[in-house]
Order: sequence, then C-alpha cells, then structure tokens
Amino acid sequence: MYRSLYIMVFCTKKGPMQLPSKNHVHAWLLVMPAAILLIAFTHYPTVSTVIKSLFSKGTAIRPSRFTGLENYQQMFQDPIFWKVLTNNLWFALGTIPTSIALAIVMALLVNRSLPGRSLVRMAYFTPTILPMIAVANIWLFFYTPDIGFIDQIAVWMGFSGHNWLGDPATVLPAIMVMTVWKEAGFFMIFYLAAIQNIPPEFREAARLEGAGRWYYFRRIMFPLLMPTTLFVLINAVLNSFKLVDHLFVLTKGGPDNASNLLLYYIFETAFSYFETHYAAALTVVLLVLLAVLALGQFFILDKRVHYR
Repeated sequence: MYRSLYIMVFCTKKGPMQLPSKNHVHAWLLVMPAAILLIAFTHYPTVSTVIKSLFSKGTAIRPSRFTGLENYQQMFQDPIFWKVLTNNLWFALGTIPTSIALAIVMALLVNRSLPGRSLVRMAYFTPTILPMIAVANIWLFFYTPDIGFIDQIAVWMGFSGHNWLGDPATVLPAIMVMTVWKEAGFFMIFYLAAIQNIPPEFREAARLEGAGRWYYFRRIMFPLLMPTTLFVLINAVLNSFKLVDHLFVLTKGGPDNASNLLLYYIFETAFSYFETHYAAALTVVLLVLLAVLALGQFFILDKRVHYR
C-alpha cells in the first residue's frame, strides 16, 4: 500500500518527480523581500490607481460609484490638462537633449589631463547631490526681480531687470535652465565611466589613419557610447515628467499655468482640490505615456546600440 502511494506521488511516466532542492528554497527566500516590496510599492499601487480612476469622488453623503471612463472624458475636455501636457512636452524637448549634450561635453573635458581635474569633476557633480528644495532656493535667489543675481548683472551692464518667474514667456525656460544645471553633472558621471572604458588603441588607430578628433568622436566614440546614451536617455525622460519640488518652491505652476507640469498638476489635483479619482486618471495617463516613451526608445535605439 505504501509502495503504491509512493509510486503515485513521486513518480510519473517520464521518471521520478523532481522535488524542490534546498538551493531553490534559499533562492526564493532571498528574492522574497524584494518581491514583497516590489508588489507592495509598485504593482499594487498601479492596479489600485487604475481601479480608482474608474470611480467617482465619494463624500460623506454620496458614496463613490463606478463611472467607467467618465474621469477620462473629463480629462480630455479639461483645457488645463492639455496646457500642462504641452508644457511638459516642451520641457522634455528643452531639457533632455541639452542635458545629454552638456554631459558629454563635460565628460570629454574632465577626461583630459588638465590642472585641478578632480576639483573640476567635483564642481560639475556638486549640483547633483544638492537637495531639490535647496536647488530651488538657490535659483530663486538668481531669478528674484530687481534684487536677484541675474537682474543685478543686467542692471550693471545697462539693461533693465525682468521678472523671470512672473512672465509666462520666460518662466518655463527659466526652470529648464535650472533643471539642466542640476542633471547634467549626474549624467556626466556615466559618460565619463563609459569613455574611460573605451580601449585607447581605438584612438591610436584612428590617429594613424589620419582621423581628426571630430571624426573619431562621431564615427567611433559616440557609437560605443550608445548603451550609456540609452540608459541616460531613459532616466532623462523619467526626470522630465516627475518635477514637483522645484515648482512647489518657485512658481506653484504659475503664472496662469505657464510653468505647470503634469506631475505637479496631479499633486495639486489630489492634495489641494482633493479630487483623488480624477488625479488617479491623470496618473494612469502619465504611466501610459512614460511606458510608450520607454518602449519607443528601446525599439528605436536598440538597432543603434553597439554592445561589446
């Protein structure tokens, strides 16, 4: 009887059934803390946000009810949403290429033998380690009308002062400049590591063939930097859509939503107006937009990425 039970449980037509080994158990135990945190703080909030976006706002008198796509219909009819989305796209187009190009230039500069190279590297990287609130307050000193550093220099040179953060035409470019100043040094670190990882024989061979610096950079160095560029580009795109702290200190989205960006609009909708279900719908749109951009970068740039 016991022998028959053993054969039924532990044997199959293809041979003995494989029982989990200690290594498998240990592996799952090691993965479990990270998996629990990933599910609790990533997957569950995402699913919960999608479900919440399909319900109406509940009150003490009228409970929340299922409304389907009503929040999304309201969003597409919301002129502020389109204004904020346009601002965010312009912000991304203005900061991402500039940050990456400046990071490459700084990495090439500090990779050369120059006096005080360590100090120059530290100066380039210092804005990255500063808290965002501190960065916003530093640039608030630069942009303050009349008494700000920029206006003082302008008056000294014979120009009139300007309200950089109060003018709808200049507020978004002013925030772009601050963002590039903070992010370029962070991206520079990755490019510097990638440049130092390129074998020097490539440079020597190009020099023997008579290639100039620009030709060497364009045809040899930059293609080898494409994996780093892909990584930096994804991070730059994510950073361009998650700016909140700077806006909270500098402009609060004004004037007239000229500097309002998508994530700050979500923050304002949820915590200032307490429209949490509408904010959930906005969040879903933001997640879909970021997913489409990330997938597009992978599919478009994957053919241009050269792994060694």
